[in-house]
Amino acid sequence: MKTFYLWTIGCQMNFADSWRLERELLRLGFRAAAQAERADLVVLNTCVVRQHAEDKCVGRLTSLAGWKRKHPGAFLAVMGCLVGDQDDLKRAYPHVDLFMQPSDYMSLVHHLCDHDLVPSSFSLGSASEKEAPVSVHVPISYGCDHHCTYCIVRLRRGRERSRPVDEIVAEVRALGARGVREVTLLGQNVDSYGHDLAPLQGATQPPGLADLLHAVHEAEDLRTQIQRIRFLTSHPADLRPAAIEAVADLPRVCPHFELPVQAGHDEVLRRMARGYSVDEYRTLIGHIREQVPGCSVATDVIVGFPGETEAQFEATYRLLEDLRFDAVHAAAYSERPGTPAARLPDDVPHEEKLRRRTALDDLQAQIVAELNAPLLGQVVEVLVEERRKGRWGGRTPTNKLVFFEDERDWRGALVPVRIAWTGPWSMLGELAR
Repeated sequence: MKTFYLWTIGCQMNFADSWRLERELLRLGFRAAAQAERADLVVLNTCVVRQHAEDKCVGRLTSLAGWKRKHPGAFLAVMGCLVGDQDDLKRAYPHVDLFMQPSDYMSLVHHLCDHDLVPSSFSLGSASEKEAPVSVHVPISYGCDHHCTYCIVRLRRGRERSRPVDEIVAEVRALGARGVREVTLLGQNVDSYGHDLAPLQGATQPPGLADLLHAVHEAEDLRTQIQRIRFLTSHPADLRPAAIEAVADLPRVCPHFELPVQAGHDEVLRRMARGYSVDEYRTLIGHIREQVPGCSVATDVIVGFPGETEAQFEATYRLLEDLRFDAVHAAAYSERPGTPAARLPDDVPHEEKLRRRTALDDLQAQIVAELNAPLLGQVVEVLVEERRKGRWGGRTPTNKLVFFEDERDWRGALVPVRIAWTGPWSMLGELAR
């Protein structure tokens, strides 16, 4: 067994887990294959947060049954949020060799080592890794303690578990030494980070997100290595003033907030069990923009939640009109078995859900185009991540995607770019130096 293929779908946490698993497999001496059919080891990292994602995972998993029959010596593993009741899964997909709980990618590593399935040429001293990406997601907590009625994450990932501050700082330090220039501190709800940890030395309260931001930002050996620090995703009921102040005070913490509202009507929020009102959310956004001038704010919205009336959808539409977010990720509600919302009648027709989502997408395209237009002719700072189709691409501190052309190698560099064209989803520019 020498080659592997890793297929990932879903949230940033899944992609963070896959990146770490890839590093472990490379460390064990495996090589990446371009196609699943040509690999000795195939891993599917799955998502079931929406029906569309689950359908993709089931289709991919089912399609590999024929591959496994032709290659009985190959190994198929499945991880991510599809993995619930393993007995049911084993009966449904007998061609799968190993099921792993979300984020438990080390189970595969241990299984391969314990069953002598690593490449015979493996030796730790000769193991190599791919070039480190410019930006890496660093999990700071796993799971979630909220009980949003539509969400399956807590059922699959369990209660929230925070990683210790020193462990996270040590990982960021190792990433910086490998050439990583930006880290995103990641959790299902980063705003409640640390509540389950013991107080730091000399403190009386457990550490919070603000403490972690300060610890990563102020680590002396990281000041020249890690150029930017981001965090996501936040929960409106848990975002504390100290975290907002940290964004305002720490130069390398990017002024960007991912703050899902999910709905713009109090009755829908109540049925979702979100724990805040529309007025409280508006007040929070106003406070963020007052404390961090020029910041960007992104949000998530679910349309067609059970019982959502046209008037309630219009309230969401007006909220987006008023608050003018920098990004809106709109999704149509899909029933998730086992969640409280699954007991409610899914009474908004599919076509109506799509109409409402399209209406929000169209509105947001107009808003973002208007927000980006004033940047025409302005110089923005871009952290260059990669080259795409002959253009270098990267993001501003406020998470705006910018492309420019130049023959030199700018990967990993902070460069000033003068904006020459603006659109709703990206911008074009030229080097200002």
